[in-house]
Amino acid sequence: MPQIRQLEAHVADLIAAGEVVERPASVVKELVENAIDAGASAVAVEIRRGGMGLIRVTDNGCGIAPGELPTAFLRHATSKLRSPEDLGRIGTLGFRGEALAAISAVSRVEILTRQRGAASGASLHLEGGVPGTVEEAGAPEGTAISVRDLFFNTPARLKFMRRDSAETAAVAGLMQHLALSHPDISFKFTKDGTESLHTPGDGKPASAVYAALGRDFAKGLVPVEGRGGEIAVSGFVTAPLQGRGSRSMQVFFVNGRFIKSQLLTAALEEGYRNQIMKGKFPGCVLSVTLPVSAVDVNVHPAKTQVKFAREREVFDAVYHTVLDSLAKQGGPVSAPSPAADTAVNPRRDFFQAMDAKTYRQQESRPAPAPEKKPRLGWNTEWKAPAKLSDSRSEMVYRTSAEKTAPPSGDVFAPPPSAASGPVSEKASAPRPVLPPPVAPRTPAVPEASRRLPVPAIPAEGGENIQQTLEPAGETPWRIAGEVLNTYIVCESAGGCIYLIDKHAAHERINFDRLMAAREPPMRQTLLQPAAAELKWEDGTLLLDNLPLLDQLGFGCEDFGGGAILVREVPADIDAADVSATLEELAECLRTGRSAEERRENLLHTMACKAAIKGGWTSDPAELRALVEKVQSGEVRYCPHGRPVAVKLTRHELEKMFKRA
Repeated sequence: MPQIRQLEAHVADLIAAGEVVERPASVVKELVENAIDAGASAVAVEIRRGGMGLIRVTDNGCGIAPGELPTAFLRHATSKLRSPEDLGRIGTLGFRGEALAAISAVSRVEILTRQRGAASGASLHLEGGVPGTVEEAGAPEGTAISVRDLFFNTPARLKFMRRDSAETAAVAGLMQHLALSHPDISFKFTKDGTESLHTPGDGKPASAVYAALGRDFAKGLVPVEGRGGEIAVSGFVTAPLQGRGSRSMQVFFVNGRFIKSQLLTAALEEGYRNQIMKGKFPGCVLSVTLPVSAVDVNVHPAKTQVKFAREREVFDAVYHTVLDSLAKQGGPVSAPSPAADTAVNPRRDFFQAMDAKTYRQQESRPAPAPEKKPRLGWNTEWKAPAKLSDSRSEMVYRTSAEKTAPPSGDVFAPPPSAASGPVSEKASAPRPVLPPPVAPRTPAVPEASRRLPVPAIPAEGGENIQQTLEPAGETPWRIAGEVLNTYIVCESAGGCIYLIDKHAAHERINFDRLMAAREPPMRQTLLQPAAAELKWEDGTLLLDNLPLLDQLGFGCEDFGGGAILVREVPADIDAADVSATLEELAECLRTGRSAEERRENLLHTMACKAAIKGGWTSDPAELRALVEKVQSGEVRYCPHGRPVAVKLTRHELEKMFKRA
């Protein structure tokens, strides 16, 4: 039997370092939290090579006494706990006394510190956990810790490190969370010599949100504040119309500590029930404050998870606070439209300001005399329709033998009145002409197909328009209509009724087309490039996969600060959905395990974004094209596995009405 021995101190430190120091972001988290606990009002963080080369954290806190420097790097050495009872009322971010010991065990550390009011400071150098000699040194008040060559003595850990860009993104995301949780502290983050984050530290949460998460996210937030017993909830949530493509913008704090909690996520999203679009997620920056004895933060080595003593009360406090704040906002309010007689046109040289009544009066007057000078080609003439249902005019095309004078003035303006005088030479000069309209030819329709009409659809004027399907040949089904602007009702010759989800069917068609395509999809260049402000992790993940995004039709580039500048998007994607689409693409890249799986996830998102949405009004031709795909068996399930059509037989229908 193997002999039981106590581990050497150095080996025990390496094991502890593996629990506390997972990556460079873990080092930054521990050092910055120590700076916050030291009462700092300004914290500066600098990293190089994603933190693998250098991590430097500087603060203006209380500092460390020279005689306590060697003790500070021993395991379980802390100034924040004195008795077992203190574990039940932890109010500081750090308390274990393992951070400095674990960090120094796997790196080269140099600390420079000076207490407030002290005449001089002190410095100490450690390598692999072995301390040197404490030396007197000049230093500003506070503490500066430099960590170099992380994991230099544990090569097995180095192979698990990700690329520098990914490690930088993790540190940047951490700094965002720390800045949001402490708006009274000014945070500065510099990566490879470039400043990426700088918060004012003015104590205003809105200022921290603006600096950390960007203007676009901040301007769509709704302030929330509420209390349930001893539990207070405050912060910001996104308006229902500003739903996000993933949960990446949900940030929660408990007593100033950033945490990940399924309980708080569920309470937040429950407050948005029936108020947010399906497939969208609310974003938030929510702070929950409760007695320190009512929460246990000692349940996870990284302290990112907590346990609540009264979970139901915490859930209710968050849920009702969010629900009440959204109810106070009400629905969207449209700006009042100016009256027709008060509408002004600041550029009268380009568009004429004219209401419908004035236009009709001018149209009732005799038109100017026709131009006598013969001209070749086609020309156009403004002419009011026989019955004007609105202020729109219709263009009547005439042959060269029926030419009349073109309207004077701007080509976009209605014709002048007869009282405006004869047509000027400038107006009668030759001008661009339009070709005559060509009426589309209607193919011959088999007699049998004419028996399958689409039900009458009420027109705008109240009349019923009977639309007849025009298939190439006889079909064993007919479209009976559409309900809820989402489901197509189709009747087969065998007496069965099909309910077809048009969004799911169109999504499957798009996905199959994208999967089978051998060439990149058609692109559209945006008239104005769109800057998508994403979380650092999402932005870095997308930038690391720019070639893949380019294959999918997205022309993107780094815009700095975690933002991505989008110049081109696939032709099927609406330009207004750029940010939401990129958020979902980042989530797809994060969850995919293999290159092929990631590609399929991306195509799922693109197919969904380009598909007809439930609730949209669709053209009968669109509905017919979808039904043909479904009835032929080509489309059965959407890319996510949901059924596309539901079948109801004649016998089942008659049973519902007690006829069978």
